[in-house]
Amino acid sequence: MIQSLADGILVGAVLSLGAIGLTMVMHMLRFANFAHAELLTIGAYAALVFDRVFQGVNATLGVKLAPLTLTGSLIVAMVIAMAITGASAVLIDRLVFRRVREKGGELSMVFASFGVALIVRNISGLVFGLHTELYSKSIAFAVVVSRDPLLLIKPDQVFVLAATLVIMLVLHLVLSRTTLGYALRAVAENPSLAQVNGIPLQRMIVLIWVIGGGLAATAGIFYGMTNHLSPVMGRDLVLPIFAAAIVGGIGSIYGAALGGMIVGIASSLALLILPSGYSPSVPFLIILAVLLVRPNGLFGEVRA
Repeated sequence: MIQSLADGILVGAVLSLGAIGLTMVMHMLRFANFAHAELLTIGAYAALVFDRVFQGVNATLGVKLAPLTLTGSLIVAMVIAMAITGASAVLIDRLVFRRVREKGGELSMVFASFGVALIVRNISGLVFGLHTELYSKSIAFAVVVSRDPLLLIKPDQVFVLAATLVIMLVLHLVLSRTTLGYALRAVAENPSLAQVNGIPLQRMIVLIWVIGGGLAATAGIFYGMTNHLSPVMGRDLVLPIFAAAIVGGIGSIYGAALGGMIVGIASSLALLILPSGYSPSVPFLIILAVLLVRPNGLFGEVRA
């Protein structure tokens, strides 16, 4: 029970990062982007490629930061992957979503996001193959935190949780204490009014894609550090990420963070009473339960 709870919190940290980027895009651009989870795949594989490149160029960068399996090359690769994923999100918006947004409605945007997701997923499989990949092939031993009850946690999992909390804190400070954060929130609430008051709408849209892409890349890399990389990881994570965003309330960063934890813990605890094949249904049940009680989510507000 305690082990499942700890595992759920660690999984929820990854889901929270993905859900925060998703809820920001959904709140500002008013459409459900089902291609958002594929940004996790782009970021994870971009980090893998540059990690291998830097290890080949400089052997010292490939040294592990014990007791973590994390290396200096992966840290550098992570920063580059965040930039690449943010740029990819902007490029996808320019080539697909902006054109559909100007000519179609919200439903057309949803269908377009499904198409983008399929394209990215199949390109990833074509380029990297359908087999799984690991950032590090060294064995990461779990640390015994408690013997009664038995609780095992890997150092990488602790790092992922701590790094996620730091990223959330930085994002909170940016949105609540800076002019840029006020501008982003104003555009999310009323784009037309914000534009009348001198806020550059298109620039804010680009920025929100960059932020969402960067957070998605980080979530994908953290997922790869604690699990494995696969071209279909976006398909496997899209429902839990959407569930986290909906449970927390569209547009609420704090709600997305809490929603990720709720979905992660619920999915982990469900394995104690349900066969593993039924675990993908847990996010569906959580979404239904929350929508029945609070249609706008735990922290969501009624939109005009």
